[in-house]
Amino acid sequence: MNTVIYTKNAPEPIGPYKQAILAGNTLYVSGQIPINPQTGELVSESYPKATEQVMKNISAILQAADMTFDNVVRCTIFVADLAHFGEVNEVYGKFFGEISPSRECVQVAALPKGSLVEISAIAVR
Repeated sequence: MNTVIYTKNAPEPIGPYKQAILAGNTLYVSGQIPINPQTGELVSESYPKATEQVMKNISAILQAADMTFDNVVRCTIFVADLAHFGEVNEVYGKFFGEISPSRECVQVAALPKGSLVEISAIAVR
């Protein structure tokens, strides 16, 4: 049975999807863009600040499912410009312990709301 995971500490979905779905012991976190859930504003002044907000949003969703970044086994990172790969990596890496998850990072033509970065995650209990 699937369980919808929702928290007010992460942005409301901007389409027909949920913040996350818990299927058995596996949590599928929908792609998060850098929307500040308190203001509804897109954080877009820099890649580091945008990545920080995305990771905070993912953290809030993980917490709502009684998980942490230690449970994350897979991430997908989408960026508007791979020239900022290092900046994204620096911030992203601060959220994980010694064992970081598998992942890929791809440049895309555009992201929702003109975002600089979007990250999805899979976590397992």
